[in-house]
Amino acid sequence: MPDSPISAEVEIKPVDAQPQPVYLKDYQPPAFRVSHTELKFDLAPSATRVSAVLHMERHPDSAPGRPLELDGERLSLKRIAIDGQELQAGEYRVDEARLTIAEPPERLRLETEVDIDPASNTALEGLYLSNGMFCTQCEAEGFRRITYYPDRPDVMATFSTTVIGDAETLPVLLSNGNPVERGELPDGKHFVTWEDPHPKPCYLFALVAGQLEKVEDRFTTASGREITLQIWVESENLDKTEHAMRSLKSAMAWDERTYGREYDLDRFMIVAVNDFNMGAMENKGLNIFNSAAVLTHPQTATDAAFQRVEGIVAHEYFHNWSGNRVTCRDWFQLSLKEGFTVFRDQSFSADVNSAPVKRIEDVSFFRTAQFAEDAGPTAHPVRPEYYIEIGNFYTLTIYEKGAEIVRMLRNLLGWDAFRQGSDLYFSRFDGQAVTIEDFVACMAEVSAIDLGQFMRWYSQAGTPEIDAHGEYDYANSAYRLTLRQRTPPTPGQPDKQPLHIPVRIGLVGTKSGDDLELTLDGERLGKECVLHLREDEQTLVFTELAEAPVPSLLRGFSAPVKLRFPYGREDLAFLLQHDSDGFNRWDAGQRLTMLALDDLIAAHRNGVEKVMDARVTEAFRGLLTASTDDKAVLAEMLTLPSEAYIAEQQPMVDVDAIHAARDFVKRSLATVLRNEFLTLYRANQSQADYAPSAEQIAQRGLQNVALSYLMSIEDDEAVELAREQFEAARNMTDVRAALTLLVHSSRGDIADPALRAFGEKWAHDPLVMDQWFSVQVTRPQSDAIERVKYLMGHPAFSLKNPNRVRALIGAFAGQNPVNFHRLDGQGYRLLADVVIELNTLNPEIAARIITPLTRWQRYDEQRQALMKAELERIQAEELSPNVYEVVEKALAF
Repeated sequence: MPDSPISAEVEIKPVDAQPQPVYLKDYQPPAFRVSHTELKFDLAPSATRVSAVLHMERHPDSAPGRPLELDGERLSLKRIAIDGQELQAGEYRVDEARLTIAEPPERLRLETEVDIDPASNTALEGLYLSNGMFCTQCEAEGFRRITYYPDRPDVMATFSTTVIGDAETLPVLLSNGNPVERGELPDGKHFVTWEDPHPKPCYLFALVAGQLEKVEDRFTTASGREITLQIWVESENLDKTEHAMRSLKSAMAWDERTYGREYDLDRFMIVAVNDFNMGAMENKGLNIFNSAAVLTHPQTATDAAFQRVEGIVAHEYFHNWSGNRVTCRDWFQLSLKEGFTVFRDQSFSADVNSAPVKRIEDVSFFRTAQFAEDAGPTAHPVRPEYYIEIGNFYTLTIYEKGAEIVRMLRNLLGWDAFRQGSDLYFSRFDGQAVTIEDFVACMAEVSAIDLGQFMRWYSQAGTPEIDAHGEYDYANSAYRLTLRQRTPPTPGQPDKQPLHIPVRIGLVGTKSGDDLELTLDGERLGKECVLHLREDEQTLVFTELAEAPVPSLLRGFSAPVKLRFPYGREDLAFLLQHDSDGFNRWDAGQRLTMLALDDLIAAHRNGVEKVMDARVTEAFRGLLTASTDDKAVLAEMLTLPSEAYIAEQQPMVDVDAIHAARDFVKRSLATVLRNEFLTLYRANQSQADYAPSAEQIAQRGLQNVALSYLMSIEDDEAVELAREQFEAARNMTDVRAALTLLVHSSRGDIADPALRAFGEKWAHDPLVMDQWFSVQVTRPQSDAIERVKYLMGHPAFSLKNPNRVRALIGAFAGQNPVNFHRLDGQGYRLLADVVIELNTLNPEIAARIITPLTRWQRYDEQRQALMKAELERIQAEELSPNVYEVVEKALAF
């Protein structure tokens, strides 16, 4: 396959360096669309030649005379031709961001050749090298670093890709679709040509080339088609793919049963990559995964890692329909694919594991992290009105809140109508790039529900709040419930309109402890119903109630809101014991504990003696002594609210008081209930061979929760139990739990040898070493910052590896508040130093890890001044658009 002739270099003209916003209101269809794309890659680490042939025609909705503009960054243009005719210098223009042809024909065959440098691509966008392996990441705007192209999701084309590489160093050459030709070339090279018959936007393009081994399996679809499944990894990781393959097959079967969606190509491939900014990417037929999101083994991965891999594998597979076959028109519609797919993967995980625990885990994370995002300087609607850098909008709001909006649609419509709406959406828009309105319109059409007001969920930022009040009318056996909604102002949106909120409710009888039959406006609704809250204030009267109830509101977290109801502590203890909704039982326990924590935070702040609330102690005693078949739920109920969650409930974050109060509660419970925790620990020890089953995960979870309480008082027996577990356990879940408790204790005489032994044993395994780093930098002892600085010089640490940055810097700044927020400001300075360095290496990761500094207004004046000073120091640098946007918003908040 000979190279095409090369023309002279062209001048690259600079563009305005000031980042400019892109607005939703300015959307226009592309001037030209692409029907077919032909690519040829001649791979070389520092000089990869990319030849592209684009079959183009003017878009029917484009104004005549619009020039042809193709995106392109860091490309060295070698040749350009239209319909075989070389263009002269005056017939096109190249700058740092695009290639422009002022007077193109209405239909054309555009040919370009460019050189790119994968080896120097530390941003990990476009085509780059990872441990000698070529790989791509094109979402959101990485394809423009590969070749000149209309890099936008509403340009969909079929692709033919030929990959050429050295046969010895790059024996495996992969791309999207199905392989149609392969062969040998001179100079020790070989090639493979891939055809993808399904039109796709360029953000779904993928290429991988390197020394890889595969694990292969088969899946037979409901219609009888046999699909080849392949997971490609480096040879030393072949024994870590079984769980991912099992998860993939489970997800494929689930999507057929639940949504009627079959896979559409002959093969489905996953590749594990060590250097990757995201968790994984759903490229059509060739999913590229961060190695942390695909590799598992009982000795190297925890239960949480097994469950995370299961969920991510499912998520990326589900994208084949909710994101690939039907994609988003523009990046403002990002939640159209991500929110819907997160909802689908959460539902899958709930079905194959414990549904109540999955909901508790998801909501616990959501209320801690997404609520914080809503309350901060980067708060934005699920569909933002503008962005400067789209990479900054891969946020919890887009993903997690977007999923909650889809869940609300399911709650409002019921499953049958929701499934009909999904079927209509997939069939009507197959092969198209569409909008959120298109998705919601399908739901409205099949259900005959007016969802016009519901659309405000996509346009209004912030966390809605519901203030509820109820009273029982003994004379008329009726319960009057009043609900008031409001959404606080957010940057750029001072005034909010009422939302359409589904509120799932039950009434629990105070005498019987059972759910009561609900009658509203003469209609019998059963023992649970979904109320449609549409107004600023609504009052509902439930009649024919033989006993006074305690309301169980927002069951299953039926809407992503903050609920305020004047529950007394006895009410919460009652719901903890009697509520039939597993999520609300857990939530009652969290609320009860939070009331006690509020008292203790105030006591610490005022310098008065801390006193444990006996009602919390008795509630925990009841949990520990009651018989239960659901160990997973019990483990969640025994877990105290995290310091991050407690902080989100405070008007002003007092990190020291929060840490002291939570520590006091844990030690108080462990002291009084020591025997019960010890019994629980011993009852859940097991010598069975490891399995990532729901039953075993629940048992290990309960065992390690009990051990964490026992270790909070650090008596000799507890320390010995932790040491024994660390040395004897045969799975990483129990080893990691014991190691963390030892390292976070004051017993350095045992912790230091354990930490050293762990590091020496697993020095060869990058993913286990990530855990080794995180365990150390999250310890509450005052030497944590010095430990971080020391570990940044460790041979295994590199700022160029996103996983390692997250494991060390991200874990310290996000999970060690008492040390990150030290009053000497050293934690803030350390993070700012890293952000400044990463800004030039990997702007996307830099913009993500800066988040703890952006919430400076939540803290006391001294810390505010220190955090703001570091933001201003970062601002003074020559910033990437990613970091610039985050810092500007944070300082303007």
